[in-house]
Amino acid sequence: MYGEDVLAGNWRRRKVIPEVDAEPDLVVEEADSGFCGAVVGFELGAVVLEDRHGKRRNFPLEPAAFLLDGQTVTLRRPAPRAAPAQRRLTASGSVAVDNVRAQVAKASRIWVEGIHDAALVERIWGDDLRIEGVVVEPLDGIDDLAAAVAEFRPGPRRRLGVLVDHLVPGSKESRIVAAVTDSDVLITGHPYVDVWQAVKPERVGLRAWPVIPPGRPWKEGVCAAVGIREPADMWRRILSSVNSYKDVETPLINSMERLIDFVTVIED
Repeated sequence: MYGEDVLAGNWRRRKVIPEVDAEPDLVVEEADSGFCGAVVGFELGAVVLEDRHGKRRNFPLEPAAFLLDGQTVTLRRPAPRAAPAQRRLTASGSVAVDNVRAQVAKASRIWVEGIHDAALVERIWGDDLRIEGVVVEPLDGIDDLAAAVAEFRPGPRRRLGVLVDHLVPGSKESRIVAAVTDSDVLITGHPYVDVWQAVKPERVGLRAWPVIPPGRPWKEGVCAAVGIREPADMWRRILSSVNSYKDVETPLINSMERLIDFVTVIED
């Protein structure tokens, strides 16, 4: 009798108003006032629009209150964006490489004068050296350096870097180093009597490292000057104060960076 079912179809369906993020510089028109402007911010839950003349007005973020390219829309405040991930740095200041295993040790080596030097190098450059597969080995001084180098037998794929304490013109160390002339060996150093002194004094609570008279053992002299009985206790204090390259002096940093570059570049 009626032909078609009057309840059929979509006559009851409400029109869906799209929601749009009110991103900066989005140009919209406020439907009631006709004010047209770009989104420049938010104040007290309202969107701030600025027209082409620089005039600003605030409008509540009410449903279907704006026109975008002639279409009715509901503006919404964008969700906060996650801050970009910070690049993680190693203690040496290099960009950390995640999920990478340490390499199998290469034939090339870096030698340092003693266990304190080795511990300090590990503290700062350990991550980099493991990635490169370079082992740091402590010597018991450098008095027999030339013989040790000859026994090591350096070569283009077996390079040797040596870090020397107190490497200054006219020193005993400079004369020892001058005897090593192998092109596959790089010897660098710092001007400090001991690697302790390469740590910035303020990091261990000192204005400056004590001046120790010639002829007196330097470490024992430092301990006496600061009131610590045993060098081992002083060393623990020093090492615990070092967390990155920023805690040590520039000559040590430059010397170690040169050595790492030298032993990790392999010539064919």
